[in-house]
Amino acid sequence: MSTTIETPASALAVEPDAGRRKLSTAKAISEAIAQQMQADESVFVMGEDVGAYGGIFSATTGLLDQFGPSRVLDTPISETAFIGLGIGAAVEGMRPVVELMFVDFFGVCMDQIYNHMAKIHYESGGKVRVPMVLMTATGGGYSDGAQHSQNLWATFAHLPGMKVVVPSNPYDAKGLMTAAIRSDDPVVYLFHKGVMGLGWMKKNPRSIGAVPQEPYEVPIGKARIAREGTDVTIVTLSLSVHHSLDVAEKLADEGISVEVVDLRSLVPLDRDAIVASASKTGRLVVVDEDYQSFGVSGEVIASVVERSPSALRHVSRVAVPDVPIPYARELEYAVLPTPARIEAAVREAMAS
Repeated sequence: MSTTIETPASALAVEPDAGRRKLSTAKAISEAIAQQMQADESVFVMGEDVGAYGGIFSATTGLLDQFGPSRVLDTPISETAFIGLGIGAAVEGMRPVVELMFVDFFGVCMDQIYNHMAKIHYESGGKVRVPMVLMTATGGGYSDGAQHSQNLWATFAHLPGMKVVVPSNPYDAKGLMTAAIRSDDPVVYLFHKGVMGLGWMKKNPRSIGAVPQEPYEVPIGKARIAREGTDVTIVTLSLSVHHSLDVAEKLADEGISVEVVDLRSLVPLDRDAIVASASKTGRLVVVDEDYQSFGVSGEVIASVVERSPSALRHVSRVAVPDVPIPYARELEYAVLPTPARIEAAVREAMAS
């Protein structure tokens, strides 16, 4: 029997019932998909290299062997076609999990995503649902160049009609995928390459963590407190959660107490958790590996200013400046929200 685990905004980084079994984020995602495929024959997977290759970032490893080619479909390199196929299947009662290999490729299929996947429920007056998960890889730091290194989650969050989730760790990755597949709404599921726990990429110690074996849900739209603190609030998501935790641990030795809020979902956005934390510390630093202008960082700040305008003594942003992500490693790391940039922002907040 599956269980739904409610995660309050004040939850610890690893929920008490997570157990001792440890998985990488990639394995947690594939396990969630496999369990939902076992429970519901209408769930299937398709995309480029999702079959024998197991997904370019291992999010579908083992599914072809377990469920066969009729439910795990390798597609041609035509994102518009296979995302459109997924939308049609969802409208007809299936629950497809469709992988777009890199989020940067959204441009070639945006008509299907936004003019169809996101709008059909609205345009049908609520009569037609699109229970579909669009899963895609995001993030820089690997010299993948300007067309393979973006995050763009703010782009999807800006467009009405889709839920948007961004896990930062294995526990949340499994729970959010389970919730996404079970949802009757279209869900955009974005995973950063740097949190997947892949051996051929730079190791992130928190990309392997405790994950219960049984199915469970992490509620979409609920943030978590990854680390409690009293001096400065960092609101962030995805890989930047890990960078922020590293900074918080370092500064704790100097008596600086940093609270780290992991958004986990952008749509719905847990504005209550954001406001509560920022009001407690009075200092807000927003860290976002997406472009700075017109994005998540501005929306987070607006959430506090609109609801509690006198709460803040300091506010700042650490985000990607409005330039394409460079290929050269030195230039790429100059624009990414690195731990060094985050630490400098926290120190500036404390000096305010």
